[in-house]
Amino acid sequence: MATNALVALPIAVPIAGASLAILAGRSRPVQRTIALTSLAVVAVVGILLLIEVDRHGPVALHVGGWAAPIGVTLVADRLAAVLVVVASAVLLAVAVYAIGQPGAERNHVGFQPVYLVLAAGVSASFLTADLFNLFVAFEMMLMASYVLITLGGRLEQVRAGMTYVVISLLASALFLTALGFVYATTGTVDLADLSVRIAGLSPGLRQGLASLLLVVFGIKAGLFPLFSWLPDAYPTAPSPVTAVFAGLLTKVGVYAIIRTQTMLFPGDSPTTLLLVAAGATMLTGVLGAIAQGDVRRILSFQIISHIGSMVMGLALFTVAGLAGAIFYLVHHIVAKTGLFLVAGLIEHVGGSTRLTRLGGLVRTHPAIAVLFAVPALSLAGMPPFSGFVAKLALVDAGFAAGQDAIVWVSLAAAALTIYSLVKVWSAVFWSPAEGETASAPVAPDAPDTAAGVARRPPPLMIAPAAAMAVLSIAIAVGAAPLYRFSERAAENLLRMQPYLEVVGP
Repeated sequence: MATNALVALPIAVPIAGASLAILAGRSRPVQRTIALTSLAVVAVVGILLLIEVDRHGPVALHVGGWAAPIGVTLVADRLAAVLVVVASAVLLAVAVYAIGQPGAERNHVGFQPVYLVLAAGVSASFLTADLFNLFVAFEMMLMASYVLITLGGRLEQVRAGMTYVVISLLASALFLTALGFVYATTGTVDLADLSVRIAGLSPGLRQGLASLLLVVFGIKAGLFPLFSWLPDAYPTAPSPVTAVFAGLLTKVGVYAIIRTQTMLFPGDSPTTLLLVAAGATMLTGVLGAIAQGDVRRILSFQIISHIGSMVMGLALFTVAGLAGAIFYLVHHIVAKTGLFLVAGLIEHVGGSTRLTRLGGLVRTHPAIAVLFAVPALSLAGMPPFSGFVAKLALVDAGFAAGQDAIVWVSLAAAALTIYSLVKVWSAVFWSPAEGETASAPVAPDAPDTAAGVARRPPPLMIAPAAAMAVLSIAIAVGAAPLYRFSERAAENLLRMQPYLEVVGP
């Protein structure tokens, strides 16, 4: 029972922390202490859950003692547990970064409580065992994100935030509609119960429900052609908010796609539609990235492209394909969060993220150049970084499944990703800054230039970016055991019996 109770803590602790942070009022040190402590506790609990489920199988908690499908059930299996661990690490790092950065967190007393509500929503999305509570978890995240994405109140922020709000509300309405159809046809929204009852529906109805849920979660994941909100919304938010959105929120949508398609529609998932959407998402995202002239917008379009790679692994519906998708999820959360944290550092020292207004940072701020290079090389899939292992796993799984076309699309997207990152490196780090010559570089402690490269970032901004770089390297070093874990998680997804047994009637 003590182990089962752990499943609720990643949700309960941030909610309790948010309440305490509100009671702390304007005492900023107390709010920060509460937030960091809450997120650290979630990270520890996540690690304990991960060890438990990997050794002994899924762990379930029937809230209030009411068993499924009547009561609220929380379940931690291998996929949910590893994502709780990675998400808590990212949330903790970004919280430290926000404290160190002059801006959103320092100017808004409500930042920490809202941030903790977001953290609770992320954990709830991974751990919930029914579709309605998944909707509730999504709404927790969205309500918090509405506040975070418009912090500062700049005109472009509000404009992009309104687009984000409208699209999110439409997606929520569509989700509720899908829930209505699911309940009307099956009489339940519990995932374990649904996995049994949906099998009794007609093939056409099963495929219709699968496609409807794919659209719902595809909007939240940024899947083609449902991604138009993402490149405009993310770059306008404060740096720490953008980092956590880019690293986590779209991956929650991908998680929901993987969970529902494998558990509810194992033989009826629209495989061809998934493969086409994956290929189109990869190419559209990376081509959009190449066309941009701003670091944040380039990184935002790259998110879309890499979502396609994860969906490609799902669409293969093999252990190897799903294992590659899970490994890619873990690697991408860390690498993309790290890159957006570095983008905030670039803006802090350079005064802009426009490529034309930057340059020479490899000479004036070599530490930032290194912090960019590590996750960028990983994202580009260069050996021996973690992204290479993730891409290689997906390529091998694609060829093994006989889906050569999507493999070649993914390789083309990978090559274009390298080009887009080289474009950033060349403009931001390698090219001379305005007013700088090869014989007379700008000194790090010189007065501000037109490129603004003289400002020194606070240590609390450097440390989280460095932590993400180190974690990315750790994933590469531990690639073999992590991939074996991903295979075990993929087997759990395709063989649902352990999940069904722990949930029970």
